[in-house]
Amino acid sequence: MKILHVPCLEDNYSYLIIDESTKEAAVVDPVEPEKLINAANEHGLNLKLVLTTHHHWDHAGGNEKIKEMVPGIKVYGGSLDNVKGCTNKVENGDKVSLGADVSILALHTPCHTKGHISYYVTGKEGEDPAVFTGDTLFIAGCGKFFEGTAEQMYQSLCVTLGSLPKPAQVYCGHEYTVKNLQFALTVEPDNVRVQEKLSWAQKQRKAGLPTIPSTIDEEMETNPFMRAELPDVQAKVGCHSPVEALRKIRLMKDNWRG
Repeated sequence: MKILHVPCLEDNYSYLIIDESTKEAAVVDPVEPEKLINAANEHGLNLKLVLTTHHHWDHAGGNEKIKEMVPGIKVYGGSLDNVKGCTNKVENGDKVSLGADVSILALHTPCHTKGHISYYVTGKEGEDPAVFTGDTLFIAGCGKFFEGTAEQMYQSLCVTLGSLPKPAQVYCGHEYTVKNLQFALTVEPDNVRVQEKLSWAQKQRKAGLPTIPSTIDEEMETNPFMRAELPDVQAKVGCHSPVEALRKIRLMKDNWRG
């Protein structure tokens, strides 16, 4: 299994997931289909599937176009999310296979949108799995609660995604990492892992390089929203439960002008 990132629009990421033995590929959130098709042609890939994380235009807006450009391509999207161009609706626990060795598991991760799906992808034995989290989990951040509650985001982040294997590679929908880590330091000023990762992320961006992927393990150490489970973090924001802390941290982030 191989994963290629394709920057789109101002700060979005689309992705190609490649089954290396068959050269079959899936695309995640192809908002600018031409870019994905060019990348696929460069690598000699056969595009089979579109995996849509949620219905917002900057993720699902290229679905109709890619269907025109790649006749027969299947477009997957959450059953509750009214995804543009969707041909195959998925629910939590549904599985899709790609090529010979790639397996895709749909995880319902609602809150940003009510039908948001994260896609957990595994390849051959010994390869690190990956999870495509759209706008639910960002590196050191999470999506705004547009269509859901703090309870749902807690379930999506800390339970559903938090229970994935620690080495799972996290590929999110936007390049927001530097700002997210700067905010994370306002919650935990003494968190050395956040300080180190911010310094690294700033260097990456200065060099024009992406900050993805992260890992579930790194998120547990640096993401204030996933760390809302820790009594220490709850105390820092004056709360007594994970959900309360998550709600408070989101409110702080919404009002932060970093």
